[in-house]
Amino acid sequence: MNGEKPKDLPIRTKEFALRVIRMYSALPKSTVAQVLGKQVLRSGTSIGANYREANRARSKAEFIAKIGDCLKELDETAYWFELLADSAIIPDSKLVALRGECDQLLAIFTTISKKTKARAS
Repeated sequence: MNGEKPKDLPIRTKEFALRVIRMYSALPKSTVAQVLGKQVLRSGTSIGANYREANRARSKAEFIAKIGDCLKELDETAYWFELLADSAIIPDSKLVALRGECDQLLAIFTTISKKTKARAS
């Protein structure tokens, strides 16, 4: 069902989650920083969990839906990164690597979604 997936994606999504956790732990304790941080913590750590669920899908439709959940969470994570940078809570220079990985994961999951949907048609 998921023969096209990069072999390192479970590890990569877990490492991304761990990086998000470390970023959250380093945030200032201001209310705004903590609210935004909790949002990115939730979305950034759920990508790997959703991907694991996708790999245990009972049908192609369920797999496609879970990959869609991964995409949704990645897009949301990108949004919270933008807010953290644009509000100057975290200097953009410190988010470059995380934002780059988020963009790469978005591209990978988009490709998985498109190829799986094409095969299902």
